Amino acid sequence: MSNSKGAVVLLSGGLDSTTCLYYAAKEYGYPKTKKIPLVALSFDYSQKHKIELTKSKKISKLLGIPHFIQKLDPGFFLGSSLTEKKLKVRKQTSISRIEEDKTIPNTYVPGRNILFLSFALSLAEGHGFDSIYIGVNALDYSGYPDCRPDFIDAYQNMANLGTKKGVTSGKENGIQIKTPLISLNKKEIVELGISLGTPFHLTHSCYDPVRGKPCGKCDSCLLRAKGFKEAGIIDPAL
Repeated sequence: MSNSKGAVVLLSGGLDSTTCLYYAAKEYGYPKTKKIPLVALSFDYSQKHKIELTKSKKISKLLGIPHFIQKLDPGFFLGSSLTEKKLKVRKQTSISRIEEDKTIPNTYVPGRNILFLSFALSLAEGHGFDSIYIGVNALDYSGYPDCRPDFIDAYQNMANLGTKKGVTSGKENGIQIKTPLISLNKKEIVELGISLGTPFHLTHSCYDPVRGKPCGKCDSCLLRAKGFKEAGIIDPAL
């Protein structure tokens, strides 16, 4: 069991964040023991795939942990197809098209992880926790700049310098940003999730769902399908 004093887990309700949550849960001995506080943090920013919040609630309830939902004004995140109705979510015909396209897709949400981590950092420090878990990965990440190791390292440095805990306790004892999935591809994330008992049937990854059902063509749908296919597992959410 971890010696941590508690953790905030950023939870979108998707494949990666839910696997990350269950990774943290295993480290903390959940659900058998709840001696170490573990809380989930989600965000309502008027995203088109708002169904993920419903999924996050169910996942948190299943694990028996507190779930915070922070509402943000839609005006924070302009210029993204995930938030603006006039912009269409990028749809591809294959994974190879995603890999060949080196541009940052229009599903990128300006500063999203910067802001999300800031809320998580404030929540963690206020509660006396010493860890934040985020399910970013640097391989199958659709080209988002705020999912890279360099970004996490820079943010960790900022957290060490910009919090009371970081300044008074030193960087080794400050609030640590943990990224257990950062070097994994989708196949490996699926396999890890299965070993952890992650409730994939409750997760949602699609950026542009139709009546709550995955579109099957957005980057997130294609990457998820690739992961399950390569792992030789049928996606239980379909």
